Amino acid sequence: MPVKDYVYMTEPAGKAIPRPDEWHLVDRLKKGDAAAFKLIVESRKDLVYNTAIGLLQNAEDAEDITQEVFVKVFESIHQFKGESAFSTWLYKIAITKSLELIRSRKRKKRFAFVTSLFGENNEPRYEPADFVHPGVQLDNRERAAKLFKAISQLVDNQRIAFTLHKIEGVSYQEIAEIMGVTVSAVESLIHRAKANLRKILEDYYKNQS
Repeated sequence: MPVKDYVYMTEPAGKAIPRPDEWHLVDRLKKGDAAAFKLIVESRKDLVYNTAIGLLQNAEDAEDITQEVFVKVFESIHQFKGESAFSTWLYKIAITKSLELIRSRKRKKRFAFVTSLFGENNEPRYEPADFVHPGVQLDNRERAAKLFKAISQLVDNQRIAFTLHKIEGVSYQEIAEIMGVTVSAVESLIHRAKANLRKILEDYYKNQS
């Protein structure tokens, strides 16, 4: 069975899945054990998907990135030396893949804008619908949509630090390991992200009044 098929042979999101000893599973996967790979996917798919959707703000893109991440894990498992937690390695791959897609989108958007100046693209462009994280309660969805739109305007390092800590609940220490910076740098990034979000949201509500 192809590697990508294992990614979708999992329990529905939200169902608690016991996490086996990952070090043992990693060792088995390095020996080519497909069953170990399936167990890793089952136990860690929510971590990868939630990270991707928090950054990409699009469910279909997050599903695609989740599949790409686990294909990368399968193909590159020998590169994992155990010098960090397995979750840290997964976060790094998920963030890298997500940012690659975001940057690709920006390049396409800039190209579409330039070509439209020369009359090669006369079709109207529409803003995407407001994104709402699937974990947000119904009565908070309008406010959450504005928050996520504001988060998407942050620079990459602030967006990553804020999303991992405030949305995914990752500790400062692990974020520092994921991003390859110090804990104090993470604290600074989150502080600046909060300040920038406050300004973006204040400007939004000011313009609405």
